[in-house]
Amino acid sequence: MSTVRDVNLAPSGERKIEWAMSHMKVLTRLVKELTDEEPLRGLRIGMSLHLEAKTAALAIGLEELGADVSVTSSNPLTTQDDVAAALAGRISRVYAWRGETDEEYWENHRRVLADDPDIIVDDGADLSVMAHELEVAKDIIGATEETTTGVQRFKAMERDGVLKFPVIAVNDAKSKYLYDNRFGSGQSVLDGLMRSTNLMVGGKRIVILGFGWVGKGVAERLRGMGARVIITEVDPFRALEAYMDGYEVMPALDAARVGEVFVTCTGDIGVLTAEHFEIMKDGAILANAGHFDVEVDVRTLRRMAVEEREIRENVKEYLMPDGRRLYLLAEGRLVNIAAADGHPVEVMDLSFSTQLLSVVYLAHDAKGMEDRVYPVPLDLDERVVKTKLDVEGIKIDSLTDEQRRYLSSWH
Repeated sequence: MSTVRDVNLAPSGERKIEWAMSHMKVLTRLVKELTDEEPLRGLRIGMSLHLEAKTAALAIGLEELGADVSVTSSNPLTTQDDVAAALAGRISRVYAWRGETDEEYWENHRRVLADDPDIIVDDGADLSVMAHELEVAKDIIGATEETTTGVQRFKAMERDGVLKFPVIAVNDAKSKYLYDNRFGSGQSVLDGLMRSTNLMVGGKRIVILGFGWVGKGVAERLRGMGARVIITEVDPFRALEAYMDGYEVMPALDAARVGEVFVTCTGDIGVLTAEHFEIMKDGAILANAGHFDVEVDVRTLRRMAVEEREIRENVKEYLMPDGRRLYLLAEGRLVNIAAADGHPVEVMDLSFSTQLLSVVYLAHDAKGMEDRVYPVPLDLDERVVKTKLDVEGIKIDSLTDEQRRYLSSWH
């Protein structure tokens, strides 16, 4: 039995799902190619992903391949209630609604685990970590992970010897990080900033904290809109790369004094905290594009403020003791999906196609795998990208036999 906010919202959600699926040509083709085989028949799949139309398309595709699917949201603020209602009529079970309390969020994850999933599709590893805490991980065949943060958590579990099933790091696939993390984050973060604030990007000094694939994409798109972009980093290689790309590079404390908008892109904790809040300009805007709501130290910001109030949807004002005002977007959660629609449909088409193929791979090969983190098999990664090129009508060259011999020779 599904648990969603309002089943009457389903017609709106159906239209959103229809729109997404019509533009997810790679996923649609792969599902069609695999349907006759029913490679997931008899398997139960538990999903914890941002529950909106693209996620719905993946869940529907998994059921079309024979799976019994249970879904919850990986973020309390990113469920679209109309999509959840529509999806509840299309797959086995949905447990999610926008604005869940922390208790409701975890209870919905427990509901998914109570459905005894054989495979987990995770975003941030919350569902898989809970499976270990509840000691049901031993019954799980394996998991796939969508994000950098989640992969880091799984690798830490592997290092500490507590991981109880194999995990495929979908986030680390070329078809994921080169397109999703860079191009997807770049466009969707810009979308979230503009929707929530309705302010100009051009001319503003915008600080990007972290120059990984997400940070690169966000910086590139904001600069394209005319922003004066500043990069902060802890990695000397990435800092030099940002400098050679033409960005201004400085420590976060120096950037805190001059920035007008701050976007965290690290996946780490305490990136912006009290020492930064104390010196920021009046009117500074704070947003997170990394992962969990720990990059901007929201608890400290609340303790420091003498008053807080909601100015616009997804914009909260914090009045500091000296009269300065700081503005936090989307409660410090992912601005690109809490305040917008997340990555563009075509980008998630690639990411979720990689998820689909990785789930099918686990269904058939997990028994021979150890309890550790694995890369996406190269042939699956290439299949996704080649399918994308094909559906877009793009042709590329191939190496000749002579060229292959030359590249593999040493003399």
